[in-house]
Amino acid sequence: MTTCIPSGSSKLHYGVTDCKAQGCRRTSWVFDVPINRSVQKKFSWSNGRSKVLQIQKCNVSKSQMYENWKPVRSIVSSCMRDGSTKYFDFTVIGSGVAGLRYALEVAKHGSVAVITKAEPHESNTNYAQGGVSAVLCPRDSVESHMRDTIVAGAYLCDEETVRVVCTEGPDRIRELIAMGASFDHGEDGNLHLTREGGHSHHRIVHAADMTGKEIERALLEAVVNDPNISVFEHHFAIDLLTCQDGSDTVCLGVDTLNTETREVIRFISKVTLLASGGAGHTYPTTTNPLVATGDGMAMAHRAQAVISNMEFVQFHPTALADEGLPIKPTKPRENAFLISEAVRGNGGILYNLSMERFMPTYDERAELAPRDVVARSIDDQLKKRNEKYVLLDISHKPREKILSHFPNIATVCLQHGVDITRHPIPVVPAAHYMCGGVRAGLQGETNVQGLFVAGEVACTGLHGANRLASNSLLEALVFARRAVQPSIDHMKSSSLDLTASNWWCRPVAPVSLRNDIMHKIVTKTGKLRKELQSIMWRYVGIVRSTTRLETAEQKIGELEANWEEYLFRQGWEPTMVGLEACEMRNLFCCAKLVVSSALARHESRGLHYTIDFPHLEESKRLPTIIFPSSTVSTTWSCRQLHKEPMYL
Repeated sequence: MTTCIPSGSSKLHYGVTDCKAQGCRRTSWVFDVPINRSVQKKFSWSNGRSKVLQIQKCNVSKSQMYENWKPVRSIVSSCMRDGSTKYFDFTVIGSGVAGLRYALEVAKHGSVAVITKAEPHESNTNYAQGGVSAVLCPRDSVESHMRDTIVAGAYLCDEETVRVVCTEGPDRIRELIAMGASFDHGEDGNLHLTREGGHSHHRIVHAADMTGKEIERALLEAVVNDPNISVFEHHFAIDLLTCQDGSDTVCLGVDTLNTETREVIRFISKVTLLASGGAGHTYPTTTNPLVATGDGMAMAHRAQAVISNMEFVQFHPTALADEGLPIKPTKPRENAFLISEAVRGNGGILYNLSMERFMPTYDERAELAPRDVVARSIDDQLKKRNEKYVLLDISHKPREKILSHFPNIATVCLQHGVDITRHPIPVVPAAHYMCGGVRAGLQGETNVQGLFVAGEVACTGLHGANRLASNSLLEALVFARRAVQPSIDHMKSSSLDLTASNWWCRPVAPVSLRNDIMHKIVTKTGKLRKELQSIMWRYVGIVRSTTRLETAEQKIGELEANWEEYLFRQGWEPTMVGLEACEMRNLFCCAKLVVSSALARHESRGLHYTIDFPHLEESKRLPTIIFPSSTVSTTWSCRQLHKEPMYL
């Protein structure tokens, strides 16, 4: 029998070395410590890859453990020893489509905690307008969907993953419909399928232009009615609780901050699913809701999970440009309003402010080119012409069709003086989706035992260097479902020790700090957050260069050091937690991951375009891999807070 001990530092340093191990021909590694060959082979996306990473158990002490947990409705009160520690079979971090779909399945086999940062509906899923792509038309095919996905992904996609997702997608859609999700139908009574950029067929299932909201509604309704699922609102996930079993890192739950009571709540569980979404707020303008601050990616990184392809940040080409609106918003938006890909898919045309159509000069697919191409084309127009936005026009289409397909977009635009049935819409690119994230196998497994991932936080290999429109909800549904059986198997063969809650130091709320000090800290953090976002947009945006990336690396390091020095000078301690401070450390962490990955890629592929290496290089067609290092961390953002505090 082995005993788990809290795991070591998860600090990563970055340097590029060539992978010479057998089986690693398609993987580029970013690390500075020796990694044994078996680990390298385990994370190679190649045809010879094992479909399921071997799950090894951490055999903790058998004393006082739950031997026979049974799902019960009163799980919140029955599975806790005190108010600040809760025990579940499964913990789900995130309440978007991936987290909720997974929770509904594993709840058939045990108790489930769904932890959500704000209200359950506040997720990227809820803001997804376009729809879900799936092969549901006889004239379409899995091979065609695969080809479109791989072409859009600049041939960096994992073919096995693409085949799995495109093959299983239709069944996942049918399951949603059976659960009560209502999608649009055509006059023939069949599902109305639309087309978006990069797709060769009409294969997008949608609910007008509010598809994500409809899916979220159906899933939340089912979750609320499930007696084995407990939803914890306004619980911010701080850090995963990890221990070491020999060379394996094992996850046994998560620390959270109840942002309403400022109490730290510890969740101990046999299995954890990370479905926390993306990191759009690393940039100043994003279509993501405020909750998207890269928390899951940063937590997983600190917990020694392998991270991949973080350089591929997708900028949606068409977010509403407030500067071009006749009636300006009365206050700055928390997130940019998305103008769906489907507007271009239904015939929308892009013009510059001189009403010159420009997309055909950049790509033969014109407005139906993949998002990376359209975003770069708009960016080029804006820089060449020194303008702030371009125009997207759908007004040449019949008024009734516009209003029936895009009722939400039409309503919001009209509130700002734009009638989209008569006038073009001012648009500009905005940060939208992270194609990279926590590296996952074909069943959502990670290199951390007991930790699974699904949704935007994961890097499954589906998207490659650029996500095909409407493949995100599809991926979330497929991988949430695929992660279920291995999670159940792991849960059934695992034992939980009731003393586990005492293995880690518990983070604390800064109640010892005066209100005026806290106000100063929150104000300073908000100011530096905007500075970080500005650095990322200016130096790590749609078009990059080595010099700009190196400048970003330096400026981010200086900004982080400045922030941490200020925090601790004000009396903040390394184990203290607050929403603003914890989000800031995660944003710093994600920003550094993006910059390091971008510096490692010496070519232009998909969403990563650099003027120093402007062409595709076949020899560089490799995922970027960031491995954890045992090197002691020197920054707060890269340390798990339940580690022994370091004296600064």
